[in-house]
Order: sequence, then C-alpha cells, then structure tokens
Amino acid sequence: MLKIAEKWFELRRVDDDVTLIFEPHVVPFLRCNIWHVRGRHRDLVIDTGMGVASLRAFAKDILDRPVAAVATHAHIDHIGNHHEFEECLVHAREAEGLARPVGGHTLAGADFDPTNVATLLVPPVDGYDMAGPMLTALPVADYDMRSFRIRPAQVTRMVDEGDIIDLGDRSFEVLHLPGHSPGSIGLWEAGTQTLFSGDAVYDGPLVDNLHHSNVADYVRTMLRLRELPARTIHAGHEPSFGRERLIALADAYLENAEKRGHTVRAGTVAAGERDQS
Repeated sequence: MLKIAEKWFELRRVDDDVTLIFEPHVVPFLRCNIWHVRGRHRDLVIDTGMGVASLRAFAKDILDRPVAAVATHAHIDHIGNHHEFEECLVHAREAEGLARPVGGHTLAGADFDPTNVATLLVPPVDGYDMAGPMLTALPVADYDMRSFRIRPAQVTRMVDEGDIIDLGDRSFEVLHLPGHSPGSIGLWEAGTQTLFSGDAVYDGPLVDNLHHSNVADYVRTMLRLRELPARTIHAGHEPSFGRERLIALADAYLENAEKRGHTVRAGTVAAGERDQS
C-alpha cells in the first residue's frame, strides 16, 4: 500500500521571476520539471507534469494572473495538467497529442496500466530503473491509479521555429528541436542567455529510441545546441546546468550516435541515415 503524500507538488524559487515546480512522488524517469516564468503582462507555465493532482490548485498563489501553458512536447509526463489552462501553446507536430492524447503521443498505449510504469511504451533506458509503480505515494487516500488518464487540452496557438512568446518585459523565441519527438521545442531568451530546453537536452540519459524519435534530427539538434550561447539551461528533467555542461552533454550524445553508426559530418548526418533511427 502506497503512503499518502502530505503535498503532491514541491516548489522552489530560482529567482524573482522563475519558479520550479515538481512532483516528488512521481518516479524519476517521469518527474517533469514544471517551470513558471513571471512576466509584466502575463506568465508562462512550461510543461505541466503528470496530471495526478491539480497544478492550479497547488500553485494558486503564483498562478494568479493571465498565464499561458507551453508544451515542449506531448509526452505523458509533460502535459498532464494542460487541460487546466485556457491558453495552451504547442508545436504543430505535437498539437494532436495535446488536444487528443492517445498512445502514439503520450506513450500510454492500450496496455498501459497506471499502477505499473513498465507498461508505458518506453524502451529500456540506461540510468533509469523502470520497475515498479509510476508513483511512490498517493495524492489522497481514495485515489484510484486505474482512473489515471491524460485529459485533452485546448490548443490556442501552434508555434514553430522563430515565433516569439511575449510576456511584456520578457520575450522567448521558439526553437524547433526535434529528435526526442518530432515537435519538441525549446524557449530561448537571448537577453539573459537562458534556454528552457524541454527534453531536447537534460542532464541525464537522453531518450532517442521512441517510435517517433529520430536520431538524425537529434544529431542536428545537438549540433545546434552546442553552438547556442546559452548560459543557463532549465531542462525538462534533472537539475539546471550551464554552458560547459551543455557542450559536454551534446558531445557525449554525438559521440554515442557515431558509435551507433550515425556518422556526424561537418554539422550534418551521412545521407540516407535520416530514416534509419
């Protein structure tokens, strides 16, 4: 029997305008970083976690202004509470997964058992223990994990490379960073050299062997990120990091891709490899 959590979310202030929210009772592989960014005219929430408990109810004190919810991609651990927001932004190639979540987008297929994380459509990942339930506690005593579903969200804006998300005193450029998924995006603020990277890069084992992942795209994304003058990277999982670590993570991925036969050549990938991942 799982214990009952005293509170489902934890909140950590990064600075006056950026807050990290996370779900400590979700297993590490699915524990998404939820980022709240305060702006002059409106705020951003970047990804919304699993949807086991209400994000808006927990964070009502900081979600007290107009706010847009961005989905860096439409995987199960990033879009669980988007349905709580009236304004939702996502790349066009992930929009269907946010508006009509099914197994192909959320990794939760027909055989998905919410009590067993191993039934997610996720291949083995070195560095993560996939055995056991996806939760280590329950949000309330009578919570039935079998009732867990990703609820549809209303897509109000589809974004793509170069689009700007304006908060009044802060603005973020959308970077299309495919590889992990077709429509993965990051949000880049050049003035502060800050990148919200989603799952394009984070300081942990990167996943590029899902049914819609593409290693050739991921290689191009890593080559691009390696050259981005980012000073602070707030990722979709694991702790934030700086430019030196970004370069190390990119280099490690590119080296690993080459070992698997995806040859990196002068900023691109050998012809014919795009569809072999």
